[in-house]
Amino acid sequence: MSTPNATYETILFNVNNGIATLTLNRPEVFNAFNEQQSYDVLDALKRVEKDKSIRVLVFTGAGKAFCSGQDLKAISGMKERSLAESLQKRYNPMIRAMRNLPVPIICRLNGVAAGAGASLVLACDMVVASEAASIIEVFVNVGLVLDSGSSYFLPRLVGSARAFELATLGSKVTAKQAYEWGIVNRVVSPEELDAETEKLATYYAQAPTKAIGLMKKMLNKSFQSDLETMLEYEMHCQEIAGRTNDNKEGVAAFNEKRKPQFTGN
Repeated sequence: MSTPNATYETILFNVNNGIATLTLNRPEVFNAFNEQQSYDVLDALKRVEKDKSIRVLVFTGAGKAFCSGQDLKAISGMKERSLAESLQKRYNPMIRAMRNLPVPIICRLNGVAAGAGASLVLACDMVVASEAASIIEVFVNVGLVLDSGSSYFLPRLVGSARAFELATLGSKVTAKQAYEWGIVNRVVSPEELDAETEKLATYYAQAPTKAIGLMKKMLNKSFQSDLETMLEYEMHCQEIAGRTNDNKEGVAAFNEKRKPQFTGN
């Protein structure tokens, strides 16, 4: 079943067989963010959270780029603009919504991801990158600092020394380097990007969604927790997972020597 949505000005959003696809759709400016795009993405993320038929989200960009960050031309005429207010109202809620989403997010990294666009990539759960893609923390080039979660995700993925280098030099990271450094999960040719993304999305659309959502919460929590805290939290989450229909189906399928038919419940 496909559910296209034509009400958004700056993104494309559709749902097909449990797979939601959110496409940043301002290709003429490399999908740079203006205010409307921020609010459109936030609304789409809320739809994904509320729609229990959705079991995975694919996040991508239209045209040659994934996202080039903030649209600097869109704000060039503003006087005394508060960057803190922009982050509070627009970017930070997007990152929080992505990390709190109870379904996995696959980034289909089709091209350059710069600035806040790079932060969006880092906030996804899985990243499938085209060989033509790249990631650049460009903030330093305009005299700004990391934002939209980059200061949190980047050192955890690549280590503090490399994070400092990428942040302060504004170095371009190729898809191959990003794979070697643990930023992305897969690198494929541009021609294979759709097929590889679809393969992963199909897997998650047929997986035990509640268990995966719980594991996402556990991994988020592990960044600030000690072992004892995580042992307790694992116990709590396992009790919840053990009461799901998917757990019952998984056990039955194992005993009957067949492939489980998970429903996400």
